[in-house]
Amino acid sequence: MRIPESLAKQGKERIKDYPVEGFVYGEGPDTPVLMLVGEAPGETEIHNGIPFSGRAGKELMQSLEFLGLTRDDVYITSAVRSRPYKWGQKKDRSSGEMIDRKYNRAPTAGEMKAHAPILDYEVKHVNAPLIVTLGNIGLQRLAGKDKKVTQVHGQLLKQPVQFLESPDDRQYKWTEETYEIFPTFHPAAIFYNRSIEEKLKEDLKKLKKMIAERGLKK
Repeated sequence: MRIPESLAKQGKERIKDYPVEGFVYGEGPDTPVLMLVGEAPGETEIHNGIPFSGRAGKELMQSLEFLGLTRDDVYITSAVRSRPYKWGQKKDRSSGEMIDRKYNRAPTAGEMKAHAPILDYEVKHVNAPLIVTLGNIGLQRLAGKDKKVTQVHGQLLKQPVQFLESPDDRQYKWTEETYEIFPTFHPAAIFYNRSIEEKLKEDLKKLKKMIAERGLKK
């Protein structure tokens, strides 16, 4: 499944005034076992065009392996398709000098709205029985600002999702359709908070059981 080029062009135009770079397409089959919704691409992804191919991607692939799935079984996307960055400084290993460099940051509400039509299209056209949100950004973009991954991770949410009726709308509306959403932590979260690792494992066990019970594996 690939979004129309006209939609990608619109997304690039709508986000051009924000401090972001690159553009990464969602990737996966029309009828995946799961649809995975992350935050935004990072430095690795914008250079190779492959979602979740960096450090966090390696953690995600291990999670998929535990579930008995591969990248080919899932549709991988994110709330924002360009890399949001901020400038910072890092010491150069060879010279010892401080150099300016770009660091990843969480996307803003405006950046999420800029690319909302893309995720809306994917939710509508990817025939996924389960949407797995990875972290707060993907969860809140679809399920609402009141949802927090620390509170609802590992639970199955059955509810409408937010969408923009028109690209120029300022407020999200709710779909008439109900979707099943399984929130869990972003793979990168364990790099900064190792206490999340056990919670993530428990979530994956629940998800694996859900996949087996529903006979979702191909």
